[in-house]
Amino acid sequence: MNKQEFLDDLRNSLSGFPQADAEERVSFYGEMIDDRIEEGMSEEEAVAGIGTLADIREQIISEIPLPKLVKEKAKTQRRLKAWEIVLIVLGFPLWLPLLAAFSAVILALYICVWAVIISLWAAEVSLWAGALAGVAAAVMFFIRGFAVQAIALLGAAVFAAGFSVLFFIVCRAVTKGLLYVTKKIMFSLKAKLAGKEDAQ
Repeated sequence: MNKQEFLDDLRNSLSGFPQADAEERVSFYGEMIDDRIEEGMSEEEAVAGIGTLADIREQIISEIPLPKLVKEKAKTQRRLKAWEIVLIVLGFPLWLPLLAAFSAVILALYICVWAVIISLWAAEVSLWAGALAGVAAAVMFFIRGFAVQAIALLGAAVFAAGFSVLFFIVCRAVTKGLLYVTKKIMFSLKAKLAGKEDAQ
């Protein structure tokens, strides 16, 4: 595939993106191909070394902010007819609360994900604080002559420290998993919004 074919295919695959961003990316990859050709590669080698269109598209989707894609999708391709405007205005009492409710549910789910993550890490910090406090209390009890209580507190502190090490592994795994799922959902939403436009 030569440079022009690649850039045409790339421009076509970015048809659902904001126009300015799509053109910026096309010119960026055009310059990248030119740089590789100047370094001694053939045009076909330079194009092949960049990667597949699908990989490039995925990278661009992950970099473009969601509000930009929503704004691009909301642009109408044609002027609205009078009856469409009337329907939008008359349906306002119905679609606005539904849109607000949908937005609130999405926001609540996002907050819940972060609440779980924050709660897990707060519990982890509490375990470490409990272990340190247990050691400090054990030392104080031992100094005052309460050896049995000091040993019991030291045992509890060691248990809390050991449990916190295991709990750290759980916290890290859950945090990574939730962030991965959130990222995948966001990517899917952005990919839907940036989906290729139907041929007109």
